[in-house]
Amino acid sequence: MDDAVVEAVGALVPGGAVRGELDRHGRKLRWIEVGEGAPAVVLDAPSAGSSMMWTQVLAPLARCTRVIAYDRAGLGLSDPVPRLTLDSAVEDLAALLSRAGGGPCVLVGNSWGGQLAELVAWARPDLVAGLVLLDPSHEEFQPWAGRLAEGAYARQLAVRTSLRLTGRSRHRDAVREASRATDDPRVRELLAAAWLAASGSRQQVLTAVDEYRMIVKATPEIRRRRAASRLPDVPVTVLSASRGMPQRMRRRWTGLQRSVAASVAGGEHAVVPAAGHYIQSSRPDVVTQAVLASLERSRHARGG
Repeated sequence: MDDAVVEAVGALVPGGAVRGELDRHGRKLRWIEVGEGAPAVVLDAPSAGSSMMWTQVLAPLARCTRVIAYDRAGLGLSDPVPRLTLDSAVEDLAALLSRAGGGPCVLVGNSWGGQLAELVAWARPDLVAGLVLLDPSHEEFQPWAGRLAEGAYARQLAVRTSLRLTGRSRHRDAVREASRATDDPRVRELLAAAWLAASGSRQQVLTAVDEYRMIVKATPEIRRRRAASRLPDVPVTVLSASRGMPQRMRRRWTGLQRSVAASVAGGEHAVVPAAGHYIQSSRPDVVTQAVLASLERSRHARGG
């Protein structure tokens, strides 16, 4: 399937890119794929995000293994699900890992994508060779916990995220992210066009709002699953942002993220200097290093 994203990423990454898709009961889940090798690295974007949010790390990762940047249902170029639920999100990602991953994968997620990676690792540990969680969401850092300031911040973040998909800010973000990924004017133009193709439709905006509401509603269930589950015995790295939030909130969120790393033997946690919430955008060098380290550790554990 030829599209703007394939063309842009193919121009950015030596060796080109292909579009993958998986039938999920009559709807299509889609992703962009680069590189070769095993285990595959699967990238899951933050809430309202698409596969285009990973452009700065695709080329260096593709030199070392196969990389899949995934569009959740209703976002990017994936078809919407009739009813978005916690289970539908978990089952979609598990199906992709099972049918497209080619074996246990190193799963990388940012924000909600990071928490979704945890949920899948609890439910299907056989599909996960390693976890790299970038400023992952946590159910205890949410408005329903009775912390009004955190609630206001979370709602503000959701509104800002939705606005990024519309209006002039959408075009500005596309140009900025394309400029961060390459110095080549032609490739920048292709990447900006791909960003615009992967965001801004009515369905994508509605899904962004629905996803936030679903996460809020699912909090008690996420809390229950954390209490009843444990992460698999695989390399786990958690990176926390250092910018973009009042210090008191940042300390609390970072503490929750540190606890995720501490829940497994050998889990690693670090606060990334000069990193905003979308660490793969503000510090792609650190993210690339962390993913490659997890990849190497998982290969060693598999004896290959």
